[in-house]
Amino acid sequence: MWKSRASRKKNLEARVPDGIRVYAVGDVHGRADLLDQVFERIDADLAAVPAPQAIQVMLGDYIDRGPSSRAVLDRLIARGRGRHLVCLKGNHEIFVADFLADPALLEEWRRFGGLETLMSYGLTPSMKGGAAEQASLAAALEQALPAEHREFLVALSPSFACGDFFFVHAGVRPRVPLERQAEHDLLWIREDFLLHEDEFEKVVVHGHTPVEQPDIRPNRINIDTGAFATGRLTCLRIEAGELTFI
Repeated sequence: MWKSRASRKKNLEARVPDGIRVYAVGDVHGRADLLDQVFERIDADLAAVPAPQAIQVMLGDYIDRGPSSRAVLDRLIARGRGRHLVCLKGNHEIFVADFLADPALLEEWRRFGGLETLMSYGLTPSMKGGAAEQASLAAALEQALPAEHREFLVALSPSFACGDFFFVHAGVRPRVPLERQAEHDLLWIREDFLLHEDEFEKVVVHGHTPVEQPDIRPNRINIDTGAFATGRLTCLRIEAGELTFI
């Protein structure tokens, strides 16, 4: 069970600029229901304690595994109208364009929960389909995918920096300057990043590798709490140097 909000406050030397409050949200993976709840909590927090500038940062992996990938993209697109919403690219988002370009990639996407995404667009993939079905599904997704979803996926950013924090989906390559990071590492890296104990240029806020509860370390903060399986979608609030989970 989560502890009370007050007992989950933590202060770091790292800070965001004065007047800015950041809300960072972990991997959603098709759980539109949990995303709705997080947005309600953010709105309630801002209503209770207004901020001059609020930036909401989504850490990627919006689709696959959970049942409502299409609805998640609808929510994010709507949320971005009139709010400062930064949506980062996760490794799962790249499968949509790759599958449309090469239907044979369905076998790989399937292992990452891609069938659930296809079903959220009204398609009915079988558990084992050959080349003909793969091509048929790619053509059907091409027709079912709204233009605004395609534009949203193309526009995703690989990273975002604010003050002393660097927001990214998976992590960063140690000893490589942040401005020279390879996108593949930002989307996929695990052990080389997770096992690195020295400081990075900024505190890295990331998801990608599920943990039972948020993992706060001096050099990085992991907020992927496996929402699609656990029912816990984590939102980290950063203001000045104070960290709070809402």
